[in-house]
Amino acid sequence: MSDRRPFRLATSSTRMLAGTLVSMAAVVAVVTAISLPWPTLAHEPVQVEALPAASDSVLVCDGGLVSIGVDAADASGLALSATQSVTSGVLAGSPEPFEESLQSNVSSGENGPLAFTAEPQNRVRTDVAASGSTTVATEDLSGYTASACQPALLESWLVGGSASTGAADLVVVSNPGDVAATVELTVFGADGMITPPGGTDQVLPAKTQRVFPLAGLLLGEESPVVRVTAVGTPVHASLQTSLTRTLIAVGVDQVGSIAQAATQQHIVGVQVAAAPGEGGTSGSSSILRVLAASDSATATVTVTQSGAIDPYSEAQTVPLSEGVPVEVDLGDLAVGTYSVAVAADAPVVAAVRQATGEDEGDDFAWYASAPLIETPSLFAAPTGPTPVLTLVNDAAEDATVSVVSNDGEFRLELAVPAGSSRSTSLEARTVYQLDPGEASVRAGLSMSGDGALAGFPIWAADAAALPITVYP
Repeated sequence: MSDRRPFRLATSSTRMLAGTLVSMAAVVAVVTAISLPWPTLAHEPVQVEALPAASDSVLVCDGGLVSIGVDAADASGLALSATQSVTSGVLAGSPEPFEESLQSNVSSGENGPLAFTAEPQNRVRTDVAASGSTTVATEDLSGYTASACQPALLESWLVGGSASTGAADLVVVSNPGDVAATVELTVFGADGMITPPGGTDQVLPAKTQRVFPLAGLLLGEESPVVRVTAVGTPVHASLQTSLTRTLIAVGVDQVGSIAQAATQQHIVGVQVAAAPGEGGTSGSSSILRVLAASDSATATVTVTQSGAIDPYSEAQTVPLSEGVPVEVDLGDLAVGTYSVAVAADAPVVAAVRQATGEDEGDDFAWYASAPLIETPSLFAAPTGPTPVLTLVNDAAEDATVSVVSNDGEFRLELAVPAGSSRSTSLEARTVYQLDPGEASVRAGLSMSGDGALAGFPIWAADAAALPITVYP
């Protein structure tokens, strides 16, 4: 009998060795495959770059001046006291904008506030500019107003005015759209943020304007700030503010809106025009009103005269509580044009009040903060006293700004050094284009005369829509 066990053991060992070698080879192959680049298959999707269709450019004017309580039998009744003179225009060669009057709860027909619509040309937006002014002398309203016609917004801030004794201030809201807007008015005062019943869920039909007495929203508030928000379609908001002392009207103004709160606010072109008093000062204080919109903050306030680099006076540090407006006395300033900078560590809104005096025949104005202008933009100088354009360059590089009338007959280039400002006189009732070149500047227009004071910031033209990538 034969013994085959050694043969079986040899066969098993051979198989084990072969299996081990195969396993080692597989491990080496896997490791090598992982470490080496694999061939890839890339497929670029079809894409097309398209420029969205440009939208209409729409501006809304404040309209005429409104009186409240003229009829003794209706203390809350509203009446149109003076109509607004409007200057508007586009660049030479562009078609004239469509003009329409909005219906109002105060006026109707041709006396309503104007809205301008400029349609795009060749898929490019058409820039349009307009401003309005009014001179009035009645028992309850006296003075000169000027305001820029502005685009409608979903959120607007109104800084200025009062709801205390002697004031008859009005919040004016216009809807230039084709659908109704639901509007909410929030008032910030000494007790913080309040949404009064009269300012909640106010439905504003298409192509209409509505006037709200400020005292009906927060009676007795001396330093209010109003936020206007809209749902459904953007609206245009402004504030008509007036003051009467011992039955004598001592000024009126129409205050434009601020688009958004920011940590940097610049009020440009504050014109101190009163006759000098002792030490060469005007004798009429400039007052800054500032509100920390969402968080408590600390603000630094700097006043600089036009053409100067160094501040006019020492900077002030102002603590701000969330939702509570604060007023800062900027002191008696010498006659001239100024810019006021507010730098805070949380978003704020701000405006400056200046007056020619506090007696009969005097006037006052609220100057709202000015946004950055980085593209060529149109603005309209209104009827009235000689307009003064002030440019502020708060960047680190010098700027060269060109100002050209829309008919091309007037052309001016202004050098504005870094960290400085520059002012120049222009012609009334004229539309201009302001081109900052490669720089970015802030600009304001101010008007002053005998018993007249007004001013407003210049807004940048709406930016053209950027190209988008479409994947079919």
